[in-house]
Amino acid sequence: MPSMQIMGRPWHRGEVLLADGAWGTEFHRRGLMQGNPSDEWNLSHPDMVRDVTREYLEAGSTVILTNTFGASRIRLEQHGLGDRVRDITLAGARIAREVVGDRAVVAGDIGPSGRLLALGETTAEELYAAFAEQAGALADGGVDWIVVESMSDAGEMAAAVRAAYTITGLPVVASMTYNRTARGFRTMMGDTVEQCVARAEEEGAAIVGANCGSGIEDYVPLAPVLRQLTERPVWIKANAGVPHLEAGQVVFPLGPAEYASFVPALVAAGVDVIGGCCGTGPDTIREVGRVIAGMRGTWG
Repeated sequence: MPSMQIMGRPWHRGEVLLADGAWGTEFHRRGLMQGNPSDEWNLSHPDMVRDVTREYLEAGSTVILTNTFGASRIRLEQHGLGDRVRDITLAGARIAREVVGDRAVVAGDIGPSGRLLALGETTAEELYAAFAEQAGALADGGVDWIVVESMSDAGEMAAAVRAAYTITGLPVVASMTYNRTARGFRTMMGDTVEQCVARAEEEGAAIVGANCGSGIEDYVPLAPVLRQLTERPVWIKANAGVPHLEAGQVVFPLGPAEYASFVPALVAAGVDVIGGCCGTGPDTIREVGRVIAGMRGTWG
């Protein structure tokens, strides 16, 4: 694993970092309506953003994302907020830095644009410009890393990683969303793990991995595939199982203990950063941290 400094000291292979969990789930619990951009809460509800950040810090996370997943110009324009990109992104980075201080890595979050590159709904140049703008504001807000996550198109991921690395020079995480198919793991756009890892490394990603998807149970067999393909650190933030509807509400089936029961297999496969995605919260992350702490080679 390439040498990286984490909070003032080297991070070595075998030392597992605990990342945070889902953000949307926490905001919906606090009243965010479906379809509304949570990123805007950096301006209108900063105390709630601070609360979620603080809860993940208190749960033991040593990598905490900013509330900027959908804060690219392309995404915000869909909500009439295209002129607030810098304000929203800068506020998200500063809130995280203020709460976390030097107790954890602050990772600036960049999610997909919502437009399909393969169908001509956007261009690589447009994506690069939007992600460069967002990454620059995150860096100005004091983040330590950039996380490009939930990507289903290797081309869009490549544009985001290239923009983030070129503009900021910070370590960049390239995290794709995979589904398990009869032909192996593929993104929604049909990209293979091999293709995604190769593109990520070509564009300068310091860490590669996967998040979201069909559940942590499917990412356990994905982890050794990633580990075999790269010498870089591997990142996994999976969903809490496959969701279903109960009384009109989306419910994820795996509770904290059930989710954490898959963690030993991830550690054994050589995963370097473990957290959670949809359906996970501070309680899940606390339980994941407990499992990691009980195993040899944890970081901290």
